[in-house]
Amino acid sequence: MSLPTPKANAMADNRTTMELGAVLPATATVQDTHLFIGGVDMVELAHQQGTALYVYDEEDLRERMRAYRSSFNRLHPNSEVIYASKAFLNKAMARIAAEEGMSLDVSGGGELAIARAAGFPADRVYVHGNNKTLEELEEAITAGVKCIVIDSRIELARVSQIAERHGITQDVFMRITPGVEADTHEYIRTGMEDSKFGFTMRDDFAFKCIDDVLAASHVRLAGIHMHIGSQIFALHSYREAVAVAVDFIARIKKTYGYTIDVLDVGGGVGIAYQASDQPASIEEFATLVCESVDEECAKAGIENLRILCEPGRSIAAIPGVTLYTVGILKTLPGIRKYVAVDGGMSDNIRTALYHADFEAVLANKADEPRTEVVTLCGKHCESGDAVVLDGSLQHPELGDIVCVFGTGAYCQSMSSNYNGQVRPAVVFVRDGVARVVTRRQTYADLVACDID
Repeated sequence: MSLPTPKANAMADNRTTMELGAVLPATATVQDTHLFIGGVDMVELAHQQGTALYVYDEEDLRERMRAYRSSFNRLHPNSEVIYASKAFLNKAMARIAAEEGMSLDVSGGGELAIARAAGFPADRVYVHGNNKTLEELEEAITAGVKCIVIDSRIELARVSQIAERHGITQDVFMRITPGVEADTHEYIRTGMEDSKFGFTMRDDFAFKCIDDVLAASHVRLAGIHMHIGSQIFALHSYREAVAVAVDFIARIKKTYGYTIDVLDVGGGVGIAYQASDQPASIEEFATLVCESVDEECAKAGIENLRILCEPGRSIAAIPGVTLYTVGILKTLPGIRKYVAVDGGMSDNIRTALYHADFEAVLANKADEPRTEVVTLCGKHCESGDAVVLDGSLQHPELGDIVCVFGTGAYCQSMSSNYNGQVRPAVVFVRDGVARVVTRRQTYADLVACDID
């Protein structure tokens, strides 16, 4: 794995930190050359807690949850917003979601275990995944989760058997793949025909499975679920997918006389990783989804359909940043200027995996313009280990504190111990107070599971 070819004629943008717009956490400010988030000095925080370090703007997290709930509830009172915990989850995040009236989407037993440890209400938990184990299904059903999103006939049978053994009827959603090609990276498209997820619509397979779902004992088909992808800017894809899903619901009613209560439209709203990005707002997404559902339901004669959505990235990404310390500077004339930091692909795999783009600044020079083009590389034994590829940065020096924006989603949750790197701590900042909500791993943690 190596880095892509250097960007031809890349030029520094000469922007200062506060000119980066939508990539900044809501409470970001610059005071006396330093970057502050949540009223906390990022330079001082880095020195106190060490780097690499994940930092979250708690007020921004909460405000995004509130914006989702208020937008959907205003446009379609019969709605529910479910936080997609795969983006980022620890006990503190689960408690914030609960306090803000969110439900929770978990995938796998581990995420469910975190939710339970945090005291998250089980009747607001939705269980996802394309290959839930028997143990995971058992844990979910006995915990009393709200709903299990079934992904196959095999899983349907397993849920039915476990529910029967416990003498309960388990609500399920049936996940369909609507055949909509979302305008996003091919690795994070999930709604097209060739997908490991859900019941395919090809050759009407999904509808042919309705007999099985309705006949299953101890299972109630409560809703239809879809998810077309992640980091989506072009919202028209949702309109197309909604039309497919509502038609599917209408066919079930016409053929079987069975009323579906819920349509879960999934998540996937894009965010600004680059200052030039112009993603849709939460309000725009809510408006399009609610109007699309209402219009399609009116055409199909469907009443009182409940709308669910599952935002993750658009809640967690922007409030989160990662702090590093500059350790090595290396210039290859005519090729690249490397700025090596004390982290990399172990705490942010997205650049290596997707060639994702991020904006970065020097937190101790936050008032200065970004005058140089550099590649922020990590410390791991991979040529492709980088955090920012050919991006703008203030003039770097050894010991500078780097702040990379937009790392709140799919960085901590996808982190690893590659090269024996310990996972960073997680700190929430709010109103001038920094609180460690997940401690930094230690070397002892690396061998804690080994058996002598």
